[in-house]
Amino acid sequence: MAINGFHAHVYFDESTFSQAAALCQAAHQHFDIPMGHMHRKPVGPHPCWSCQLSIPRRLAGDVIPWLMASRNGLTVFVHGLSGDDLRDHTELVMWLGESLPLDLSIFQFSA
Repeated sequence: MAINGFHAHVYFDESTFSQAAALCQAAHQHFDIPMGHMHRKPVGPHPCWSCQLSIPRRLAGDVIPWLMASRNGLTVFVHGLSGDDLRDHTELVMWLGESLPLDLSIFQFSA
C-alpha cells in the first residue's frame, strides 16, 4: 500500500493558540500547502485542539524537518495517507514532541 502524502496535525490549547496559528500559517505560506481550520475542540481521533496541514509526498522531506525545527514545543502528529484510515493513524505515524493517545473508535466500523 503506497503512501500518497501526509497530514500533520498541530496540537494546541488556549495558551498556545497564537503560536500554533503562526506555525501553521508559516508552513502554509512557505511551502504553499493547504492549511485546515484551527479547531478549538478535539476533532476526529485527535485528543486536543488541532490544525491540519496537508503535505504532498514530494514536499514531505522539506516540510517535516521544518516542522521539527520550528514547532517550538508544540506537539505535531504526522501520519501517512494510504487510504486505510486506521493504519494511517496507528502504523504510518510519527510524533514530533509528546505522543498522545488517539480515539481510534471512529475507525471501527460495524460489519
